[in-house]
Amino acid sequence: MEHRAPPLSSGVTGLDDILHGGFVPGRMYLVHGQPGTGKTLLGMHFLQEGLTNDETVLFIHGEESQDEIRMNGDAVDIDVSGAEFLDLGPDSEFFTEDYSYDLVDPSDIEQDRYTQDIHEAIREIDPDRVVVDPITQLRYVEANDYQFRKRILAFMRFLKQREITVLTTATPSTEQEYDTEIRSLSDGIIELTRGDGGRRIKVAKHRALGQRKSDHAMEIRGNGIEVFPQLVPDRHEHPLESNHLEFGIPGLDELSGGGFDQRTVTFISGPTGAGKTSTGTQLLTQAAANGLNSAVYLFEEDIETYQHRSESIGMPVTKMRDDGLLSVTEIEPRTLSGEEFAHMVKDEIDERETDIVMIDGLDGYTTSIQGNEENLVRKLHALTRYLKNRGITVLVTNEISQITGISNATSNNLSYVADNLLFLSYVEMDGSLQKVIGILKKRSGNFEPNLREFEITSDGIRVGDPLTGLHGILQGVPRSGGPTDLSRYE
Repeated sequence: MEHRAPPLSSGVTGLDDILHGGFVPGRMYLVHGQPGTGKTLLGMHFLQEGLTNDETVLFIHGEESQDEIRMNGDAVDIDVSGAEFLDLGPDSEFFTEDYSYDLVDPSDIEQDRYTQDIHEAIREIDPDRVVVDPITQLRYVEANDYQFRKRILAFMRFLKQREITVLTTATPSTEQEYDTEIRSLSDGIIELTRGDGGRRIKVAKHRALGQRKSDHAMEIRGNGIEVFPQLVPDRHEHPLESNHLEFGIPGLDELSGGGFDQRTVTFISGPTGAGKTSTGTQLLTQAAANGLNSAVYLFEEDIETYQHRSESIGMPVTKMRDDGLLSVTEIEPRTLSGEEFAHMVKDEIDERETDIVMIDGLDGYTTSIQGNEENLVRKLHALTRYLKNRGITVLVTNEISQITGISNATSNNLSYVADNLLFLSYVEMDGSLQKVIGILKKRSGNFEPNLREFEITSDGIRVGDPLTGLHGILQGVPRSGGPTDLSRYE
């Protein structure tokens, strides 16, 4: 059997995951994207990784000077000062010492001598990794696309014979045939984009190793490029546990048939101010009393407000945090992609062995996370599946628009994601607004099909007896008569 060398790391951990380990040694790769999408930085990561492994690396550049490249790297903590540099720009010493005419005028250039000098420089340096930024610089010395293809093929054979791994960059061209030539000649293609959904990265082709499909999140921050692949649920799902998570409130535990099963997804829906977050926090408080770890992600309020509100009704959030049984993270608007948030949750459950995750609230998630609402809903669904398959219980608070009554169990038609649907609502009774609580869905186990009165006091949550002899409660105006049918609201 032929021995295959292990892949070479790109220097960007998340990208290696998408590439199924990294780059195949001795191959040529294309990084394709508009200006400002991070092509050059990706090449610099690739070279820095080689320097870290005591490899010889070469940066062939034509649009920026060596000083500019180093300065750009220093700004994001990428150090390529140990690399060899070969400047092919029209004003470079490499060109002007040999020729007396402009690089971008192919009719006046001795193409063979130009590429021969590049080959000689590579033989002298003998690099393990090469970045050509951009590959279009070689196009300028060819009379037509046919000659360019021949030149690139010869260049690739030359590099492969020397077992050099090459990363090239290119900006999409208006010349469709020329753009297609570069892509077809490359062993792998990495596409970088930037839009309303933030920076995205996609591996369109990767010969020999294959790649993870779809596009993924990418950020450029103080330490350079970070890639956040979409999370993939474990292959072997855990069976639903018979252990119940109770609320510790008799009326609510009776309503829910003894609580909800672990490793399920529960949506707590209701209008603003109804008590969704407090209800979820009550379950976390009872879980902490049983030694379970929880994590809360706040999308609609700050940590101080959440902590004060919880403790004002008897939920010891500060003590739970001090005891290491609760972590609370405030998410800043428009700073994260859906994938980066998912990785934030993943890293925390790996570090703290978290049992329960509460996402507070869904509307804040869809407005705070980068991307359009439809894609974000899919990413939230993928995250909840991933967490369930890791054995994590998930709570999601969800604000619905109706102040009184309820026409939909969740916003965005997300009821299919939930194993359990608990809802709160306001109703008008005796000339005043009161709150009710009920359950529309519980995939495993029994629950009461009744509504109960719900109240938040300084002593905590109080859930009353079932409301009987009334109908029309979910329309917001209870009337004497038969019971309310909850099934049609699921």
